[in-house]
Amino acid sequence: MFSFGKKPTGSDAASGDDGLVFDATDQTFMTDVVEASRTTPVIVDFWATWCGPCRQLGPDLEKAVRSAGGKVKLAKVDVDQNQMIAGQLRVQSIPAVFAFVDGQPIDGFMGALPASQIQQFVDQVVKAAGGQAGASEGEQIEQALAAGEEALKQGAIAEASQIFGMVLQADQTSIAAIGGLARCYAASGDLDRARQVLGMAPEEAEEDPAIVAARSAIDLAEETAGAAAAMSANRAKLEADPNDHQARYDLAMGLLALGDRESAVSELLDIFRRDRTWNEEAAKNQLMKLFEAFGPTDPVTLSGRRKLSSMIFA
Repeated sequence: MFSFGKKPTGSDAASGDDGLVFDATDQTFMTDVVEASRTTPVIVDFWATWCGPCRQLGPDLEKAVRSAGGKVKLAKVDVDQNQMIAGQLRVQSIPAVFAFVDGQPIDGFMGALPASQIQQFVDQVVKAAGGQAGASEGEQIEQALAAGEEALKQGAIAEASQIFGMVLQADQTSIAAIGGLARCYAASGDLDRARQVLGMAPEEAEEDPAIVAARSAIDLAEETAGAAAAMSANRAKLEADPNDHQARYDLAMGLLALGDRESAVSELLDIFRRDRTWNEEAAKNQLMKLFEAFGPTDPVTLSGRRKLSSMIFA
């Protein structure tokens, strides 16, 4: 789904197994670069182990190529070991970079460039070959986080966990991914793992919305444990006495445990409507905790907040 992740950098990346970055030689250049560029653009990086600017350029160039998601490849040519092809292309100083499309060199540059200019170069090569520039790693992570949130919202906990886990492999400091994965474990009932993941967040992120949401999700999971089993009894109590607020509160927790978030919010709103001060405003406090756990843009949160506000200011 997403191609980001921890990638090897520098000349070591040429030994990666994704096929996007590879070593080319005098013997393989015609096949691996010229002919291969007829189907996928190939950028060639002429470098040497002793070249400081090469070591500066290499990781950024490899990262930009990989962020294109397979729309371009990178061939690395050690000029000390492959002088023939370097001479044919009149490489006089390194690093020297050439882009091949349809068997022909179409663009290039010499010397180390800033990462932003390298990304622009790679994007231009992709577009010149008729493709679209690939998303940057940051954009891919944002897309992944959105996909993880949507999967979790739909109840696809395993899928959401996998996505958030992938993000953390790429960026161990992602607060959104830490919070998302903790919420996944909370939703699956593995509260110990949820707390363990939440512990990855630094202290300064304690009030971050993602961490607040995860903490609330863990608290709610603890409160709703076993609540579903008592739902029938609580419904019977409410039939006998609609103002049995404790029974309605417990019913809401049972509904939440079963994943019926809208009904849970509705029952808590009903308690607030009937007696907003009951049990030290327990219904309102629990609603706020639910809204934190669901997230500020969740449809259930938005609807619930509107209804709660209308009652408060009625």
